[in-house]
Amino acid sequence: MTTPPSTNVLEIKDLHKYFGKNEVLKGINLNVAQREVVAVIGPSGSGKSTLLRCLNFLEKPTSGRILFKNELIGFRDQGGAMVPLKEAELNRQRSHIGMVFQRFNLFPHKTALENAAEGPLSVKKLPRAEALRVAEKLLKRVGLADKMHEYPARLSGGQQQRVAIARALAMQPAVMLFDEATSALDPELVGEVLQVMQDLAKEGMTMVVVTHEMGFAKEVASRLVFMDGGVVVEEGDPKTVLANPQHPRTREFLRKVL
Repeated sequence: MTTPPSTNVLEIKDLHKYFGKNEVLKGINLNVAQREVVAVIGPSGSGKSTLLRCLNFLEKPTSGRILFKNELIGFRDQGGAMVPLKEAELNRQRSHIGMVFQRFNLFPHKTALENAAEGPLSVKKLPRAEALRVAEKLLKRVGLADKMHEYPARLSGGQQQRVAIARALAMQPAVMLFDEATSALDPELVGEVLQVMQDLAKEGMTMVVVTHEMGFAKEVASRLVFMDGGVVVEEGDPKTVLANPQHPRTREFLRKVL
């Protein structure tokens, strides 16, 4: 009997990651459905960022499998042997999974418009005029219509992060990964970035968000995942987990952050 294709956008199966002898991820199993917003919380060093970086192979998992829309990421299964993909094929897969980092990583010598157009130009090979049209539309979408021709040095941290979001969206990803996208911002700038992320969620973007913003997790996420020590300790409805955590470690963590 043939197994029917999964309806999940992402499937993480028994994911392990070692750095030397240090096992950072210890058998993660997690699925992300279409249009779902999964917020991942937990203490520093719990493996949250490593998990995100494994999802688009910025970090190569030590073992386990990651599937994007039923396609194995990073490898080809050749008669049971896992054969690493060539860089061009890996880049094709990565183009479907956008990522926004804690640090903005913008090109300082390019304007906001040029930064947002970089992916369509260099990866998708769009004509320059078309790539700039895509970038312009997305910068307007994140509220930066009046900042398109500014260089990063002349933008606030919140504005730079919104350019980074527009740059990721320019690749038309099916999933967006956010790695503590607001933690490097001054407190008064956090709201403008969270608003863009909330708008994306309302529009149906599938998202995995590593965050310390418990209000965002409670109000926007459809599922909350608490990680500690490289494992998923608890997961469930955000309001339920935050109000009534079942695992002692989750309770201990939330007592300190809420």
